[in-house]
Amino acid sequence: MTPVPRLMSDTALVFGRYARQTLRSKMAVTFGMLMPLLYLLLYGPLLTDVPLGSSGSSWQILVPGLLLQLALFGAGFAGIGLLMEKQHGVIERMRVTPVSRLALLLGRVLRDAVLLTFQAGLLVLAAVAMGLRAPLPGVLIGFAFVALLAASLASLSYALAMKAPAPQAFAPVVNAVNLPAMLLSGLMLPMSLAPGWLDALSHLMPLRYPVDAVRAAFIGHYTAPAVLHGTLAAVALAAVSVTAGTRLFRAAGA
Repeated sequence: MTPVPRLMSDTALVFGRYARQTLRSKMAVTFGMLMPLLYLLLYGPLLTDVPLGSSGSSWQILVPGLLLQLALFGAGFAGIGLLMEKQHGVIERMRVTPVSRLALLLGRVLRDAVLLTFQAGLLVLAAVAMGLRAPLPGVLIGFAFVALLAASLASLSYALAMKAPAPQAFAPVVNAVNLPAMLLSGLMLPMSLAPGWLDALSHLMPLRYPVDAVRAAFIGHYTAPAVLHGTLAAVALAAVSVTAGTRLFRAAGA
């Protein structure tokens, strides 16, 4: 087992490598937020006159969903970069270095969490320009959920990438998971507006609880049960995903 100080230093080393790589690519910083930004610009105005009950303004409902959508798709497809490294022999060269194998995963995951949180900040700024009004503590809570979800899904994405023989085998699996997650978690609209059977089904989707939590935070209801349930779900998902991702990553021989 790798000692904690060495694991931390190795993780920081790997994080620094991929952070510098990301900073050199403006495409990597901006492209990931294209889809939620389009939803914000083209879908958001359609909700301004839609009665949504007492759940907050349309922007306080849509923007939290878009933040977690950013994490869902951004972290879900993080493994594409690892697949490219496998094809170019980068992973093979890293395997002969003394760097901790766990750090090779955690450094990447940390880079993704930081990148997606930064993109979430840019998305919120665009939403404020569109009309979003939300308390700062609520927005910061939203960023924390983005980081947790990013760490969870990126861990699984990298583990899947280590086992996938090619991008053609990787993308369909991610899409098969992300699409139901997006539809059943209520990213666009609260699932409380759905028919009873669909609302009940959505409670089986772990992502629903963080979505409801961030929406509650965006309207200032920090002590609402939804925030507690969302926090528990996000922490549990992160613990399970990082543990499973670590085991799969190591088993794949990274």
